Amino acid sequence: MASAALEILGLILCVFGTLLEMTACGLPTWKVTAFIEANIVVAQTIWDGLWMSCAVQSTGQMQCKMHDSMLALSHDLQAARALTVISSVMCVVGLMVVIAGAQCTNCIKTESVKARVVNVGGVIYIISAIFMLVPLCWMANNIISDFYNPQVPPAKKREIGAALYIGWAATALLLLGGSMLCCSCPSSGSSGYSVKYAPTKRATSNGDYDKRNYV
Repeated sequence: MASAALEILGLILCVFGTLLEMTACGLPTWKVTAFIEANIVVAQTIWDGLWMSCAVQSTGQMQCKMHDSMLALSHDLQAARALTVISSVMCVVGLMVVIAGAQCTNCIKTESVKARVVNVGGVIYIISAIFMLVPLCWMANNIISDFYNPQVPPAKKREIGAALYIGWAATALLLLGGSMLCCSCPSSGSSGYSVKYAPTKRATSNGDYDKRNYV
């Protein structure tokens, strides 16, 4: 029972982590405009994401444009695109593997095999979390380096956007949930002691019990 509850809890954390990861992948707020000048009244705010860039006007209007060419993007954006998509696909694969080997399903009959399948699903989730963590840390490092670089103009400096924080939260959930799934073990449905029953005593042809049964 405890192992099944651990599997369910780990699967729930991984599902929430997958949803947050896909949300962070689609959001355009990976990089946002840094307000570092004395004048706080600005006409627009720039958002840079993996797939599009958005300009938010002071009136509340927002205009977004998809990136025209992938080769024209910076190396961190190109790597982030590839790794986040791979991570999302691995999360979906991990979900199917865990469901196939979960104790609440009958896809696999053998308990030991089911536990190993769930463990494999947990490893897949952990690897997907690592794939998501690499572009997040790479992007954050570049943002911080450009922010403190005096050679970068203030208009081109950016700050860490909300998508990075959502991605870090997704990574934490995937790591925690995958670790729980790796701790899954087969349920102990049978006792360690074997019970042996004596054969049934049969009567002889004249209706009396054989005397050998009492020896």
